[in-house]
Amino acid sequence: QVQLAESGGGSVQAGGSLRLSCSASGDTYDSVCMGWFRQAPGKEREGVASTYTGTINKYYAASVRGRFTISQENAKNTVYLQMNSLKPEDTAIYYCAVFRRSYGCTLNEHDFAYWGQGTQVTVSS
Repeated sequence: QVQLAESGGGSVQAGGSLRLSCSASGDTYDSVCMGWFRQAPGKEREGVASTYTGTINKYYAASVRGRFTISQENAKNTVYLQMNSLKPEDTAIYYCAVFRRSYGCTLNEHDFAYWGQGTQVTVSS
């Protein structure tokens, strides 16, 4: 089993920034794909960004590319999501997730097996 602990959500005005953190513990691979997803009220969950820990490979949704940056601290099995130039449409619950396999990395939620409890991000106009 893998446990994920997220932190860093909150409320911010449009144009502001927030940084989310996610630490994985338990039965994790040395290197694995970790991702951030979000779900806004009344909408389906969507992939935001993912990265294969220990590599420079990063993947972003078109809606956040250039504004959000995913980074990692591999030794701590921790990933971060730096969110800049936030918009009201970024308001959602953000979830951290770990890939179900030790190889590969996508932004498809069905490829992820372990999920955090979610953290609320609210952006006001």
